[in-house]
Amino acid sequence: MNPLKSDEYPAIYSDYIENVVGSVMEELYEQVETFPEFIRNIPEDLGDYTYAEGKWTIKEVLCHILDTERVMAYRALRFARNDMTELAPFEQDEFVQNGRHNERSLDSIEEEFIYLRKANLVLFNTFNETELERKGMASGRLITVKAFLYVIAGHLTHHRIILKERYLNNETEMQITLT
Repeated sequence: MNPLKSDEYPAIYSDYIENVVGSVMEELYEQVETFPEFIRNIPEDLGDYTYAEGKWTIKEVLCHILDTERVMAYRALRFARNDMTELAPFEQDEFVQNGRHNERSLDSIEEEFIYLRKANLVLFNTFNETELERKGMASGRLITVKAFLYVIAGHLTHHRIILKERYLNNETEMQITLT
């Protein structure tokens, strides 16, 4: 896969993309191994925890990662198949508000992540260089198929860091070591 160039994505995704060091495909494969372990290390009774009023719970953050991956993979598929229809914005707060995520177990979220990521990896491996470089409009911004792969990997890393620093960092809340 050719390296990602700055003209392949809008600046709004820069923070996520900069979280990917090295091969994006290697990162995506590594995450399918390490992120489920990260989830398994969160005690079930902390799933509904939030670090401040009005913030999402741990389960909501985890499901937001899933929803975002699903939306970005769908966008990548559309553009890879040369469908140049402009795609509507993704309203993340609406997804969380209507997702009933706190009714789920952490085990079910972990399982969904594994199946989702593995299915997406199969899809991403079918894309050739021409398809990866195709561009389309999503949320009013021009972006390549390849950039969506970086957004997916970097978005997960971004929220994993937030979970570690803001949700799981307080020793009185959590007495476990997260990898």
